[in-house]
Amino acid sequence: MKLKRVLLIVVGMGLILAAVIAFVVYGIFFTPNTKFQAQTAYVYIPTDAKFETVMGLLDPLLENMDKFESAANRKGYNEHVKSGRYALEKGMNNNAIINSLRSRNIPVKLAFNNQETLADLAGRVSLQIEADSLSLLNSFQDSAFLTDNGFNEDTALSMYVPNSYEFFWNTSAEGFRERMSKEYNRFWNEKRLGKAKKMGLTPKEVNTLASIVHKETAKVDERPRVAGVYLNRLRTGMLLQADPTVIYAIKKHTGNFDTVIKRVLYKDLELDSPYNTYKKSGLPPGPIAMPDITAIDAVLNSEKHDYYYFVANVENFGYHKFAKTLAQHNRNKVQYIRWINAQKINR
Repeated sequence: MKLKRVLLIVVGMGLILAAVIAFVVYGIFFTPNTKFQAQTAYVYIPTDAKFETVMGLLDPLLENMDKFESAANRKGYNEHVKSGRYALEKGMNNNAIINSLRSRNIPVKLAFNNQETLADLAGRVSLQIEADSLSLLNSFQDSAFLTDNGFNEDTALSMYVPNSYEFFWNTSAEGFRERMSKEYNRFWNEKRLGKAKKMGLTPKEVNTLASIVHKETAKVDERPRVAGVYLNRLRTGMLLQADPTVIYAIKKHTGNFDTVIKRVLYKDLELDSPYNTYKKSGLPPGPIAMPDITAIDAVLNSEKHDYYYFVANVENFGYHKFAKTLAQHNRNKVQYIRWINAQKINR
């Protein structure tokens, strides 16, 4: 009887101990442990971060850091931290949190458009992924990369097709650059390449012309007509005489791309720059900004017409008046000059 009683006591104590252990384990792993009020909170873990860094990032979000640390140690997460963007849901327990941090790196939607320079692009992208603007700019300007991919300093901006893309937040500068090279080659598919070849232009030349078209008009429906004007000029050997190229030339010459120029003066037309299409024939060496896809496709699908001139239409702002002859253009221009003088726009 004594032996049986002892055995019962031992078994009872074992059950109690097991219950206590189960209760503790349950409390560590399966009790809700968030304190944020939103439905979802995101954690951005830097590359090469240590567990201590993760603890610091989670401290404002979790109710009990001691229990999280205990769970992380038991699951081995403290020795295997992964960088990235992770989502925590309101009411998550430590087990679910660690599983999320271990294997559910969530991409970000990265978007950019209309940047004038590689520096602008680097700044825009750095706001959306982990890579900083300086490392991005250095990777964009890397001479070996540019040469290997058929670009140079003037045409480098052409490689970045403005759009929305999915990237992991912890993408490196080089990783971003490599992905955009692939996107560029994907964009210039057989159909677009065929259209460019038929026009006698390379993809980079199309991009350069598209950047001028983009700057000339924000009206998507008018862009094919504007593109047609410039293509007519190119085919007949006329100077492009595009005001946006002069504005770009001034900015590049001064090194100040934040300059706002609303009016091109006659003295500006004398600037000696390969981007000044009032003095230099053909296309400039590279794009004067990042054209959006509608501008690129406007060049590839340009309107066929006999217009060689256009000027802003002050009766329908945003659009232009087109002319086939210089005499007709000069008549259209009088109204625009009168309007711009009345607005006292001197620069």
